[in-house]
Amino acid sequence: MKKEKYNVAVVGATGAVGTVMLEVLEERNFPVDQIKLLASERSLGARLRFRGKEVPVEVLDANSFKGVDIALFSAGGTISERFAPIAAQSGAVCVDNTSAFRMHPEVPLVVPEVNPQAIAEYKKMGIIANPNCSTIQMVVALKPIHDKAKIKRVVVSTYQATSGAGKRAMDELAQQTQALFSGEEVKKQKFPHQIAFNCLPHIDVFLDNGYTKEEMKMVNETCKIMGDDSIKVTATCVRVPVFGGHSESVNVQTEKKLTAREARALLEKAPGVIVKDDVAHNVYPLAVDCVNRDEVFVGRIREDESVENGLNFWIVADNIRKGAATNAVQIAEILIKDYL
Repeated sequence: MKKEKYNVAVVGATGAVGTVMLEVLEERNFPVDQIKLLASERSLGARLRFRGKEVPVEVLDANSFKGVDIALFSAGGTISERFAPIAAQSGAVCVDNTSAFRMHPEVPLVVPEVNPQAIAEYKKMGIIANPNCSTIQMVVALKPIHDKAKIKRVVVSTYQATSGAGKRAMDELAQQTQALFSGEEVKKQKFPHQIAFNCLPHIDVFLDNGYTKEEMKMVNETCKIMGDDSIKVTATCVRVPVFGGHSESVNVQTEKKLTAREARALLEKAPGVIVKDDVAHNVYPLAVDCVNRDEVFVGRIREDESVENGLNFWIVADNIRKGAATNAVQIAEILIKDYL
């Protein structure tokens, strides 16, 4: 018999994504019976509000998942690697927001607007992976283009907000900005260089091929989510002095010709997409406009005149919501609707 309500655990509940997961669960009226908030010992004694009540934060351990139906993880890869299998063995379905299981062959990597059918594969390990925030917003926009004209190649440059690196990164941007205006010393802790009034072409660690781990996440995750290894992807990921909202400049080359007008029409009908593309009136997606929104905004849609069957567009989304928390809750919604 199908349940009416579900016991939900949020792992990393006091973190930037965990707190927004709680907000999204409440906003979308997810049928929660009991909510369990889990974090490290540092958060012991903390209390968070959920549906008008103060809920105590518990210390995560191997016994935390008894009676839990769905566990939303956002506490770092090492935590997920250790505790997601434990949660799954306890009977919970895990939706993991870290990179720990994204490329595991038996773990589905899901963006509900793109490949919801992949959720069915959760039964193999009891784990569903939430993609990288930059990948999520890009594939939401790529999906209708690929379905119509088959994408051959993607060139993406990202302009990623400091919120993608956590609260300490946002604080560092604020502190450095204040220091520069006050004529004080700029202190660096989270980033290797000054982030205020600067752009850093460096997100995550550098790999032997000269790309960063973040860039290769976009390459590998895109092919897995789209279910097509023939798509060639290359990425340059840049941290910019913005607090919230990731922006991306995306160039695609397709097998079939798509005009800008045709691409715009496809995107206007695509789930989860809002087209803002009226350059005559200076209308295009902006990071400041996407914060606290769950949609992916697309604009500056135009044909690439330098290559056959090429298109350019600009994509913006809230990296904490659609890029993490909302995508995870959307997965959980499909889980309870179709599988649990």
